[in-house]
Amino acid sequence: MKEFIPNELPLEIPISENIYKLLVTASRALSELRGIARTIPNRYILINALALQEAKDSSEIENIITTHDELFLSQVDEGKLTQATKEVQNYQSALIKGFELIKKDEIFKTSHILAIQKRLERNNAGFRRQSGTMLKNPATNEIKHIPPQHYEDIVRLMSNLEQYINDDSMQDLDPLIKMAIIHYQFESIHPFYDGNGRSGRIINVLYLVYKGLLDLPILYLSGYIVRHKAEYYELLQKVRDENAWEEWISYILKGVEHTSNSTTATIKAIQSLMQQTKDLLKTHTEFYTKDFLETLFIHPYTRIESIRDKLKITRQTASKYLKTCEELKIVQCVKIGRNHYYVNEKLCELFIKGIG
Repeated sequence: MKEFIPNELPLEIPISENIYKLLVTASRALSELRGIARTIPNRYILINALALQEAKDSSEIENIITTHDELFLSQVDEGKLTQATKEVQNYQSALIKGFELIKKDEIFKTSHILAIQKRLERNNAGFRRQSGTMLKNPATNEIKHIPPQHYEDIVRLMSNLEQYINDDSMQDLDPLIKMAIIHYQFESIHPFYDGNGRSGRIINVLYLVYKGLLDLPILYLSGYIVRHKAEYYELLQKVRDENAWEEWISYILKGVEHTSNSTTATIKAIQSLMQQTKDLLKTHTEFYTKDFLETLFIHPYTRIESIRDKLKITRQTASKYLKTCEELKIVQCVKIGRNHYYVNEKLCELFIKGIG
């Protein structure tokens, strides 16, 4: 198999009536998601919870497997970090880093993509400088794609991709269609030694934020890709081999619609659960505050120390608050080793069901 060097963007891509129909429904679903997300008062509830779900699913595509319990626990106790949870937390950190850079600079630069990959992989390797990278089918060990092998080609193509992301005059297409093109191009360039798949999936959602289709990075296609993993890789390769854009763009638009709808349902469920919890606290306690409620939802697992530090109260008072919440069945106390954790089980269940 020969090295595959993708053509620079823009490309001549016919947009069929079927794609436009899929675009309408995907855009409508994404718009509803953007609207419902604005009803959650503290954005970190969504960024933390949904980004963690995305990080888990995206890492699972790369065969980095961990459980929700491990992830939630590692958020409040670094002593419980495993190698798999570190990988997932790196993904979440890279996603948030990219979001902050794009909001600050109001442009989506190659330097941002490099910063995302650096945070993801915890190294300074940058773009590939050595040849030999090739992608294999894990089942058959057969080589399925040989990306550009020379550093100069990678730099040239990434510079072109940066221009395409930021200069809409290059091609007048809807951002959702452009996202599909950008994702294909990035994965075909495969600019890094490692972390290309995860970096590419972060770029997807950050591009939608950059284009103003979302306020927060909360549309994550990884769950959808996990469930349609073989089709994902097959369609990417069909674009390279057969210029099969229709099938690839359709796949992405269906993923956007499905994931938007399921994420909207999850946010509505979070909203409902927060209201139920608020009502319980206001009816049966004298210590309800907005900060306390949000702390119970930012991290599904919490500790007495977390409540103490967040609310600036004594450890004894924080313990009393959480024990009252346990009596009200808002949280459940579990002991792991020597430590006690208070688990928002109903919130955990929402994420165990998954998104995508």
